[in-house]
Amino acid sequence: MSGELSMKSQCLPFQQIPHTTRLFLDYLSYTPSIRSFYPRSPIFSEWVKDESQRVVYDAARRGKVSEILERQNRAWGASPQTLANIERFKRGALAAVTGQQVGLFGGPLFSIFKALTAVKLAEEAIAAGVDCVPVFWLATEDHDLAEVNHVALLSEHGLPERLVVESQGISDAPVGTVKFGPEIESVVDRAATLLGDSEVTTWLRQAYRPGESLGSAFALLFERLFAEWGVILLDPAEKDFHDLAKPLFRAAVERVSELDEALLARGKALEATEYHQQVKVTSATTLLFEVKNGARTVVRRRNNGANGGEFAVGEGRISSKELVERIVEAPETFSPNAIFRPVVQDYLLPTLVYTGGAAEVAYFAQAAVVYEKLLGRVTPILPRFSATLLEAKAERILTRYQLGLPDVLQGPEKVREAIAARSLPPDLQTRFSEAYASVEQSMAALRESIGRLDSTLIDTAESTRTSMSHQIDRLRARVARAEQQRNEVITRHADALSDALFPNKVLQEREVAGVSFVARYGPELLANLYEKIHPDCHDHQVIEVQ
Repeated sequence: MSGELSMKSQCLPFQQIPHTTRLFLDYLSYTPSIRSFYPRSPIFSEWVKDESQRVVYDAARRGKVSEILERQNRAWGASPQTLANIERFKRGALAAVTGQQVGLFGGPLFSIFKALTAVKLAEEAIAAGVDCVPVFWLATEDHDLAEVNHVALLSEHGLPERLVVESQGISDAPVGTVKFGPEIESVVDRAATLLGDSEVTTWLRQAYRPGESLGSAFALLFERLFAEWGVILLDPAEKDFHDLAKPLFRAAVERVSELDEALLARGKALEATEYHQQVKVTSATTLLFEVKNGARTVVRRRNNGANGGEFAVGEGRISSKELVERIVEAPETFSPNAIFRPVVQDYLLPTLVYTGGAAEVAYFAQAAVVYEKLLGRVTPILPRFSATLLEAKAERILTRYQLGLPDVLQGPEKVREAIAARSLPPDLQTRFSEAYASVEQSMAALRESIGRLDSTLIDTAESTRTSMSHQIDRLRARVARAEQQRNEVITRHADALSDALFPNKVLQEREVAGVSFVARYGPELLANLYEKIHPDCHDHQVIEVQ
């Protein structure tokens, strides 16, 4: 694939991204304290060849999974490239896997980033001599409809517009079972108005229509978006996949005490190192849900885990033996929780590597002990590509006021203050610069003289310098706010930056739908983004799109 877009990029370390956890930062730098939780560094090239030798995958399972994948992908209109990749999978290729909840209209921009990262990892593996195909796991068994029934599209006013589809199913039903009725048509019409006449708009109309579900519509759209890369889509809700996963579901019940003890110990180890647990585990925790009366219902250990042979599903009580019998008779009614999901995934697939966001990296720190107990190998996880797309209007405003994305990530109020400060009359800006310089020069000389008299007072002198500079900062901020109130252009430009780059105080990639950008710049945008992905570079990228 090729395109004519002009795209320049710069890197922004995750230390400068708000709300980045210490766990994720330490993982990216692979500090000694993190290594007991992750078997491999985030540098794919260091271990890809060696790790491929550790993947053990049953041949009979490969054959069955290949059949299911071909059937599913053909139903979604698989491209020749996708079918060719399924054939390679059938013949022995490993998988670079990613996945995401099946959000409306393909979900946020990072869903596209995930798929592209999986493609890039598969390509890198092939270059290292390991046959590998990209697989995208559709999280159709999740039951939080409120997380996936909406999306934000770029509007003509700049601020992303939130669209919601009111399709309803049974409360807590797996989202893949929620089918669209006529209500989807008006939502698609509004999306078409926002996106304009484009290839993506046509794809949305073909995918999101009455009778389709959130899962099938997402699959139809992604098959078209990634047709030329041959991304293989997988819907785990398929009954045949559940039949294959029965041994793991049984083990989750029969070895519940052992697994829970391992997870509790891992939680304590994470906290001892001052890392967070992404999922709270208790002595009542199991790894399973069961669909009861259409609703996905958590399976719990009874009596706070005191008796591993008794369970509760909702209000009902059940013995271990009876629960195993249910799994054997109707495995399609069971599904894994967030910790167990990647383990089930990597039992069904010969996964060389999984790629995901910071939250998924955190899940893997806990899931590793389940991997060890049930699979004997922990799948390595790598961070997905992460980026903010900088369009021409926002780029012009940043350049005008000499700002960067880190300034915008401070929040709308700080952006307005920064723009106002840079909008002050030149002579006033010069006076503030002179004041800063005067303080630095005077205090440096004073600190030197004080040091010769009594070195214990140097810290006091430095504290005084800091305080004086802070007071000038406060005065400059007050003057900037006064200028901001006087000049409505400042507010307009500041809001435009925040709306475009940090909408609702969230990274653009998490808030704005990927289809907005693909519609605006054409499918060639994907090819250009793909070229920006380097598996061993894990900074957040700021990419100018012209």
